Amino acid sequence: MTHAADTANISVVGLGPGDSDYLVPQAKWLIDHCEVLIGSSRQLNCFPGFCGEKRQREGSLAQLVVWLNDHCEQPIVVLASGDPMLYGIGDYLSRQLDPARLRIVPGISAAQYLFSRLALSMNDVFLTSSHGRTPDFDFVLQHAKVAMVTDQQIGPYDIAQQILARGLRRKMIVGENLSYPDERILRLAPEQVARHYAMNVVVILDER
Repeated sequence: MTHAADTANISVVGLGPGDSDYLVPQAKWLIDHCEVLIGSSRQLNCFPGFCGEKRQREGSLAQLVVWLNDHCEQPIVVLASGDPMLYGIGDYLSRQLDPARLRIVPGISAAQYLFSRLALSMNDVFLTSSHGRTPDFDFVLQHAKVAMVTDQQIGPYDIAQQILARGLRRKMIVGENLSYPDERILRLAPEQVARHYAMNVVVILDER
């Protein structure tokens, strides 16, 4: 399987929402044929049969860029959750590396997966993230349909508190552990949202 960016040795590959069944064929081919596989411990554990070198991603993204430039002659895959270009590592690396050396293979994002499970249109959704950033909730909550990829710092409970503090009426849908056997999709009023959830995406709906 070859495509236009065949001269690129560094590939950023989206894993999809989590379960390997959602890995696209080109991503699987690149992983099977690379020499070095880079990712978090959870991501690397998805490939127990990989025969090359596994490198756990540690340190800053700037340090990763230095290492990639020093090893750019090797076929390398950097693993990303979901779609690398949707608030993912692909956005950063695309601005730091020589485009001729870089290939980005999108995956199914957790937001796409959740909207499909809900049979809910994405045509009018505002997509955002709280990964390493504090969203402008005054702006975010102006939208009738929002999908937010969360992190441990700002998760469903914090979003619910922002809604309640403004006296807004919203429905929240929390997609937890999406695509995994312990997946849960919860439809909640903001006052029903618990303090802690596993990895998740939140949909906020203004159903007035």
